[in-house]
Amino acid sequence: MRTEPSKYEESEWVKEEMECCQFSDERLTKRARRLVDQIGAMVGGSIPAACQDWANTKAAYRFFSNESVSEHDILAGHFEATKARMAAVDGRVLVLHDTTMFTYQRDEDSDLGEIGRFRSKRKEGLEEKAARGILMHSSLVITPEGLPLGLAAIKFWTRTEFKGCNALKRKINPTRVSIEEKESYRWLENLRQATALAIDAGHCVHIGDRESDIYELFSRAAELKTHFLVRTCVDRLAGEKGKTITAEMKRSPIQGLHRIEFKDSKGQQCEAVLKIRYKEIKVHPPIGKQGKYPSLTLTVIHATERGAPKGRAKIHWKLLTNLSVGCFEEAVEKLDWYAQRWKIETFHKILKSGCKAEDSKLRSYERLTNFIALCCIVSWRIFWMTMLKRTAPDAPPEVALTKTEVLLLDELIKCQPWDFPPKKTLSEYLIKLAKLGGYLARASDPPPGNMVMRRGLSRLTDIQMGFAIGAKLMGN
Repeated sequence: MRTEPSKYEESEWVKEEMECCQFSDERLTKRARRLVDQIGAMVGGSIPAACQDWANTKAAYRFFSNESVSEHDILAGHFEATKARMAAVDGRVLVLHDTTMFTYQRDEDSDLGEIGRFRSKRKEGLEEKAARGILMHSSLVITPEGLPLGLAAIKFWTRTEFKGCNALKRKINPTRVSIEEKESYRWLENLRQATALAIDAGHCVHIGDRESDIYELFSRAAELKTHFLVRTCVDRLAGEKGKTITAEMKRSPIQGLHRIEFKDSKGQQCEAVLKIRYKEIKVHPPIGKQGKYPSLTLTVIHATERGAPKGRAKIHWKLLTNLSVGCFEEAVEKLDWYAQRWKIETFHKILKSGCKAEDSKLRSYERLTNFIALCCIVSWRIFWMTMLKRTAPDAPPEVALTKTEVLLLDELIKCQPWDFPPKKTLSEYLIKLAKLGGYLARASDPPPGNMVMRRGLSRLTDIQMGFAIGAKLMGN
């Protein structure tokens, strides 16, 4: 007897996240939503594995190569969902900016340009090869407590040719080149796009590493009436009579000591005591741009580790912000905000290690950027659920899970005798979800990470699908 093909049922989270996603063709909208659902159910799997059959796989390839599809169209619904989550937050939100690259092994005739060079070992010795791929500049919105609210802006590009920074500096003076002609212009574009999502631009604090030490970015933030907090690498002109920020800060007294705990590059737990200085200084634009940009009154914060640590580099942060710092506690608050910057690197790690975005066999630039854009939505959800366990443990489980998922987790992971009565909190159910992914939940274990959450989500989706098929067969 011939059976009817099962009707596709969209996941609840996809309905909410992609509600505002609209393409010029309704069929493209449906395909985008379905692909997010399929990739989310098979995180890290190939496109054929996620699509399950040739018809859906072929439809996915056509979607990625369609001229009417772009990464902005794919992420438009997610941006609107991020906007709604930002509006629900009382007070400030942090917008983390960073650039990452995706490397692929492609032939020279590929439309992926050189984004760098690497050395490979051969019998004859080391051989230098071109690394082809895509660069992505992303902006992730989080709360001051560290909960990721979603992406606010994203830019993709590749290079026609690769030239190192030192080689470029021998030919041109970077300060004489217009910002619009540089790759760093993406920082300004994302700053504008991310700020536009906020109801109040003053609630946004844009955070970047030393790559974001761009005077044009400081001026653009002033124009948009938003805030920034960046780590500096340039000793800029400041004060009067040609002095610099370093010269001005040498005269600034130590305002207090701050003790921090962290893990070094080897994963070892460390402790450091930082000497905190801060001062409001009038900062001037570079000499070649003083006729185009005004001087700005900014706050400089220096945090230097006391003593000489063994086995690692000394901590020395130089931060620059247009936020006011009136006391020692406010200076420490800005340091804590900047320390959240590593979360965007974690997001990129989920995108590459979890969703396996660099393992894709898609050939063209357009197909790859569309695929990565879909993976960004899935990666955000994994990261969001991981951090939700830490930032809102006592919330009801329905914040992140459907009623069906809650019932399944109750059946799959039974509570221990000492856990009665069950708490029925979000934290409890996310622990159950992590256990599906291999988390042991021992007393000495740290909170579950992104990898076990990813595996748990994939297993729960498979189980839910089997449950639905079983129910249908029992009904027949």
